[in-house]
Order: sequence, then C-alpha cells, then structure tokens
Amino acid sequence: MGKPNDLVQGTLDLLILKTIAPEPKHGWAIAKRIQQISRDVLQVQQGSLYPALHRLEQKAWIKAKWKETETGRQAKFYSLTAAGRAQLEKEAANWSRLSSAINLVVETT
Repeated sequence: MGKPNDLVQGTLDLLILKTIAPEPKHGWAIAKRIQQISRDVLQVQQGSLYPALHRLEQKAWIKAKWKETETGRQAKFYSLTAAGRAQLEKEAANWSRLSSAINLVVETT
C-alpha cells in the first residue's frame, strides 16, 4: 500500500500532542515515533513537522527546551503545557467522533 503524503487536515497537531504527552521528545524522535506506532504508514516530513511544532508553540500548547540528545548533540525537546493537555483531550474527542462517523459511512455504503 502506498504511503500517504498528506495527513488529514488538522491530524498532525493531534499526532504531535499525543506523541509528546508521555515525555518530551525532539523533532526527529517525534517523527520516528509516529512512523513506528503507525507501522510505517504515516511518515511526517520535516517540512510539515517543524512548522507544526512552531505553530503549536505559538499557541502555547507545547514548550521547547534545549537539551542534549542520546547522541550528544543539542536539540529542542518539546513537551506539553497544561493548555496542550487540555487541547489534546479536545482533539482526541473530535478525532474519535469524526473517525466514527467516517466508519459509519464507509461500512454502510
């Protein structure tokens, strides 16, 4: 099966928020974790990921802190803020409602 180039609009924010909810991660680790959890179906390109991280940071849903990676280089690690946790709950509920509705249409028609 082919790999989708574009995620459903708005889905990337949800994926990022969900991925960093357990612990802070740097950009490359976020992209790799999404790819790993989705069994290589979802691949987030840098050209989409970093603008999304910047946008989420501007909305104060995430915050960034420079830290050393496991390979010894410096990278920005992103973590959820309290507002980000609240937004994650909203985004997850919206996704659940939307995906259930889409499944109803696909399975019924």
